[in-house]
Amino acid sequence: MAEARTKSPLKVERDGPVLIVGIDRPEKRNALNDATIAALDDAFSKIPADAGAVLIHATGANFSAGLDLSELAERDAHEGVLHSRSWHACFEKIESGPLPVVAVLRGAVVGGGLELAAAAHIRIAEKSAFYALPEGQRGIFVGGGGSVRVPRLVGVARMMDMMLTGRVYTAAEGSAVGFAQYLVEDGAGYAKGLELAHKMSGNAPLTNFGVIQALPRIAEADPRIGYVMESLMASLAQSAPEAKARVRAFLEKRAAKVERPD
Repeated sequence: MAEARTKSPLKVERDGPVLIVGIDRPEKRNALNDATIAALDDAFSKIPADAGAVLIHATGANFSAGLDLSELAERDAHEGVLHSRSWHACFEKIESGPLPVVAVLRGAVVGGGLELAAAAHIRIAEKSAFYALPEGQRGIFVGGGGSVRVPRLVGVARMMDMMLTGRVYTAAEGSAVGFAQYLVEDGAGYAKGLELAHKMSGNAPLTNFGVIQALPRIAEADPRIGYVMESLMASLAQSAPEAKARVRAFLEKRAAKVERPD
């Protein structure tokens, strides 16, 4: 008898220049197991050359309830480090890859799910979203880069509070403190995410590269180094033929001006 094929934990699709990566384990609240991390790593290692942005979302009612504890093995310290580092390698490809990444959040954005969301560049939260880091109550510690990325979003003190007390942030509270840049009605996140991903894919590639690669490093550098890095990035960006064409279009009134939102 032929062996049954294991269902893929991801659905990877295209919408023009946007690569769409969907976590597809709704029966597990999209908890992240080793197979899902490996599939994410593979997807972000093989981004098509003609893609311009990536949208991460999840099927069902939850973005991700975190580490799949049903697969939590008893590991010695060395094995635990290697397991954590495999998550780091995967999420680094998301955060520091060639394309901007937008994540659509709904329901549980918990533990490893929050660590995954924090690796994206733009986060859109539906009103059903909630954020938590229950590792403190589970007797474990974050291992997917959360101790680095989450404080960048909301500060060390808030992360300490979440881990020490089990505090849960609602979508509205989370958007106010920095977990997400956009807050939308339930069911509207995917369309908003796709809209923003298409908008980002229309930017000059070198500008997108500068924003996702150089900007975070400039912000964390010694200011004297940061100013030099900024000058180099600005010079590279404005010297590109596409940048020159876009500036000419603006000067010749062929490009839209920035307007106040209605």
